[in-house]
Amino acid sequence: MKIHSLGYIGVNCTDPARWADFGTRVLGMMEVSETLNSDGDERVYLKMDERRFRIVVEKSDRDSYGFSGWEVAGPEAFADAIHTLEEAGVAYECASGELIAARQVQDMIRFADPEGNQHEVYWGPVSDFAPFVSPVGIKSFVTGEQGFGHVVLPAPSFDKTLAFYRQVMGFGMADLMKVRFTPDPAEPEKRLFFMHCNRRHHSLALFEAPIPSGCVHTMVEVDSIDEVGRALDRMKAAGVKLTGTLGRHANDHMVSFYMESPSGFMIEYGADGMTVEDWSNYSAFQSTVNSFWGHDFSVGQK
Repeated sequence: MKIHSLGYIGVNCTDPARWADFGTRVLGMMEVSETLNSDGDERVYLKMDERRFRIVVEKSDRDSYGFSGWEVAGPEAFADAIHTLEEAGVAYECASGELIAARQVQDMIRFADPEGNQHEVYWGPVSDFAPFVSPVGIKSFVTGEQGFGHVVLPAPSFDKTLAFYRQVMGFGMADLMKVRFTPDPAEPEKRLFFMHCNRRHHSLALFEAPIPSGCVHTMVEVDSIDEVGRALDRMKAAGVKLTGTLGRHANDHMVSFYMESPSGFMIEYGADGMTVEDWSNYSAFQSTVNSFWGHDFSVGQK
């Protein structure tokens, strides 16, 4: 399977209107729900570039991460993805016409990884090329061929899940970490592996622990560090919980901070992320520190 990019994410929320407010006032995205919803639909759609949407929020009885939507290049790559799943014995579901229309794509399948994390693979996004107009003045998010951003998913059964993403979904290794949350050397290390599918340093990461919300965090990237600072101000003004202070990561060099989303998982808001033009000349590595500076996650425990 050849994944092109993380095209969109799906979110579950007991009150989707909370995401409409958070997505526009804090993240700076454009709500386009009225344009995309059919009669009776309660989805919230958030737009961040020329695509019709990049985040879809669905009403649910719990707040959680919903699914990751992975784009492939065309019908041939889509057929190959189905063949790969069948060869690996992975059950999948063909999307209904109604769901295909809701996702604004040509065709789509749904399946789960060994941990139960939900995925959609699709081709042919529909676009009217309407301009992105941020309600808070953001010029642009970094998307295009790099896709939405990245997502970090729970993988307690780490080896089996890692093999699925490498051997079935075709992700490459970018780098890895082994982390403890206390100074106690007796605490078991937890693995955190970062994986790529395009020139973005990572579009996916796996964390060796269960996460109640179904996701550690998702990341969106803006085009300047000043925009990161302005988002930090908007977060404070809106009373949104800070979960990780401003810092620069050691692996992908992203300058970012973390905040709590209305669905319980974190949003990393960053700029200046690393890209790799030729992965054949790249050497994966293990970092022993999370960041060059900053990124104090103890604030999220207070």
